[in-house]
Amino acid sequence: MGESPSSAVQEARAALGGRLCRIRKAGGFKTARAFAARAGWSESKVSRIERGLTQPSEGDLGQYAELCGAPKELADLLASAQNIEEMYVEWRRLKGEGLRPVQEAHVPLYEGTRHFRVYEPGVIPGLLQTPDYARVMMGRIIRYWGIPDDTEDAVEVRMGRQRVLRDANRQFGILLEEAALRARFGDAEVMAPQLGHLLTVSVLQQVSLGIIPMTADRTMWPLEGFWIFDDDRVIIELATAQVTIKQPSEVAMYSRMFADLADLACYGKAARALITEAVDALE
Repeated sequence: MGESPSSAVQEARAALGGRLCRIRKAGGFKTARAFAARAGWSESKVSRIERGLTQPSEGDLGQYAELCGAPKELADLLASAQNIEEMYVEWRRLKGEGLRPVQEAHVPLYEGTRHFRVYEPGVIPGLLQTPDYARVMMGRIIRYWGIPDDTEDAVEVRMGRQRVLRDANRQFGILLEEAALRARFGDAEVMAPQLGHLLTVSVLQQVSLGIIPMTADRTMWPLEGFWIFDDDRVIIELATAQVTIKQPSEVAMYSRMFADLADLACYGKAARALITEAVDALE
C-alpha cells in the first residue's frame, strides 16, 4: 500500500536539503564549509540540513536565499519547510475516532475557499454526493479500516459541507473520468439518484462539470484524485495518507494539470449524455 508517511516525510526533507545544496552551489559556494563561514554556522549544520537530517528554520532558509542571491526561491522554500511535517497524515491516526472528525476538519477550508477545482478518476466527489451514496462509501471505508462506526454522523457533516455549493459567489470546476460514473457504490437504487443529482448540479451557474470520456484521445494521463483550493493548496488522498501541498510551484503544476485534463473533458449537453448513458446502463 505504499511507503509509510514517516519515510515520505524523510524523503521530503532530503529533497528540500538537496534543493538547498543546489541553491548554495549556484550561488558560488562550492563547499558546505564556505557557506557555513559566510553564514556564521558550523559546517556540520549545513551538512545536516542538506542531507535532510535537520529541519531548517525560516531564518535558515532566509540565509540561503539571501547569501546565495536567490530571493525568488524563498517563498517556495518556506512553503516546503512549513508543509513537511503536516503534508503526510496517516489515515489510521486521522480515522482513529471515526470519520466524523475527518469530515469536520475540512469545514473551515471549504468555507474559506472561493474557487474549487476537483479532479476525481473513480468516484463521485463528496461535494456532489447524495446521502445514500456517501453512506455506502463511508460504510465500506469503516469496515475496511476497522474503525468506529459513525457513518450517520459523518454523512451529516459531509452533507452540511455541501452548502458552499449553493453559493453563487463561489466557483466550482469539477472534472470526472467517465469511469467514475460507472463505478458502482451500492445498487441501482443508490446509483440512479446519484447520477441524477449530477445532472441537476451540472446546470448550476457556479458549477462547471466536465466528464472525460473513456474514448478521449489522451494527451494527459489519469492521475490520483486531487482538489485545488483557490491557489493556496492541493489535497491528494492516497491509500495510506493524505497529502497537502502548499508550495507555490507545485500548486501551479497541479493547476496546469487540471487545465490539461479540462481540455479532454466534454461539458453541457455532451457531458449530460454520458451521465444519462451511465444511468441507462444500470438497468
